Amino acid sequence: MAALTLPGGGLARLGRPLRIWRLALQLLVGLWWDSRRWTYRGGWTAERAAARQRRRARWLTAQFLELGSAFIKVGQLLSARPDVLPADVVEELAHLQDRVPAFPFAVVESILEQELGERRAEIIDIEVDPLGSASLAQVHRASLRSGRQVVFKVQRLGLERLFRLDLEVLQQVAAAVQRHPVWGRGRDWVGIAKECRRVLLRELDFRLEAEHAARFRQQFLDDPLIRIPAVVWELSSRRVLCLDYVPGIKITDRPALLAAGVNPAAVAEKGAASYLQQLVRFGFFHADPHPGNLAVAADGALIYYDFGMMGQISERLRSRLGRMVRAAAARDASALVEELQQAGVIATAIDPGPVRRLVRLMLTEALTPPFDTSVLDRLSGDLYDLVYGQPFRLPPELIFVMRALSTFEGVGRSLDPAFSLVAIARPYLLPLMTAGGTGPNDLFNELTRQAADVGSRALGIPRRLDESLSRIEQGDLQVQIRAGETDRLLRRLALAQQSAGQSFLLGALGVAAALLAAGPRPMYTVVPLLLGLPVGWGWLRVQGRLRRDGRIDQIAGPPA
Repeated sequence: MAALTLPGGGLARLGRPLRIWRLALQLLVGLWWDSRRWTYRGGWTAERAAARQRRRARWLTAQFLELGSAFIKVGQLLSARPDVLPADVVEELAHLQDRVPAFPFAVVESILEQELGERRAEIIDIEVDPLGSASLAQVHRASLRSGRQVVFKVQRLGLERLFRLDLEVLQQVAAAVQRHPVWGRGRDWVGIAKECRRVLLRELDFRLEAEHAARFRQQFLDDPLIRIPAVVWELSSRRVLCLDYVPGIKITDRPALLAAGVNPAAVAEKGAASYLQQLVRFGFFHADPHPGNLAVAADGALIYYDFGMMGQISERLRSRLGRMVRAAAARDASALVEELQQAGVIATAIDPGPVRRLVRLMLTEALTPPFDTSVLDRLSGDLYDLVYGQPFRLPPELIFVMRALSTFEGVGRSLDPAFSLVAIARPYLLPLMTAGGTGPNDLFNELTRQAADVGSRALGIPRRLDESLSRIEQGDLQVQIRAGETDRLLRRLALAQQSAGQSFLLGALGVAAALLAAGPRPMYTVVPLLLGLPVGWGWLRVQGRLRRDGRIDQIAGPPA
């Protein structure tokens, strides 16, 4: 694997930031180029655009692999962000989880000696070939003097210094992109970069992962069908983590599950139930449930591995999620949009009309039986189509919830084609339909509070009417009208007029060029052709804006 140790020379230290900047610029220019229909030889088609995106995705994946561990982890984080990169790029980046080369066993031995010291003597046998190799570490099976079967997760050399350099450069890139009037619109690149830095630097301390594993295991001690390896604390350190060896069948290996007599559909349902428990009941969840981190025991129990990326939902956000669930259950699009704005998912200073209509459509599709097995993918695709028209943003607390849910839905569908996370989620969301999910009395308290609020507003209506009439009589009342839909229609009308004028001018220049070409001095034909270049470029840009507005109108639907 390339770039696993930080180069020592000044030129090398300068060369790596330059290489990262070059990659960022190449990616941004490439994505811009791919989005322009006139760049396709032979004309744009959906098949040609998809083929070019796949090539771009493979190139980016290769670049991340070559740059090393920090970029592999960043790629894994971006693989859950379809609002940041095209779908084909996101899908390709997800493969980074399974294509990381191992480092030599001699390095493993050296790290164990440094980290464990005299405790290294407790290991009487350790396998040379790793069970798995990831961007941060690799795992080796071993036997202890006590006869306990364990695994050792050993961190790669030189990662912390390399991570800090790479993440600092990525923050600089994010700040530059954020200032761009187009690329920075509606996305918090700086916030994403800061969250990546915080999460990835914490992942380098395996003592935190040991605490996560112990806490996660405690949550499911009473559930025999959920298994989490126990931590061997005396043989764990900052760069070495020792856990019990818990073998299992890879969760996506459907033939092996069937051969072992395990029902894949039951495994999918159990996994979904355990995940919803993590979110709703505990507020502490596994943030990276990709197939490499999930397995199935011979008796059908679900096994979780790798606790470096864990998420926690604060009490404040859990309370907000409860109100979101109640609004969604009532199919109250206006209330749900207001809650999303309060949570910071949607900016407050925008016209909520198109967003409200999209949310109403999403609620109808998500909550109307029979439930579509790919409803989350389809709804996220609708949201991605609207993202350029409305400034959506995702708070750091919600990033890993959405990432984990979308990933787990894919795992569930690989086990059972009829798997529906939405259908399974209903009974587990009932606690959230109380205020904060702490008890049934909270729902009554919330209804009482709302009734009191409505009553106080009703009692104040006569006074407010009297004040308003007085202001009208005195000429002090000013009326402000928000006409977001009208503004959008007027903008489209102006663009259409601009397009018509440019089309007329291009036609006139074309006629002039034809007349000059047929005249006695055909060399003058170049004059109208040169004049037509900026006009044609402007016409293409207007057509692109009209098509984009048309796509947003199709998503938003007719006015309510």
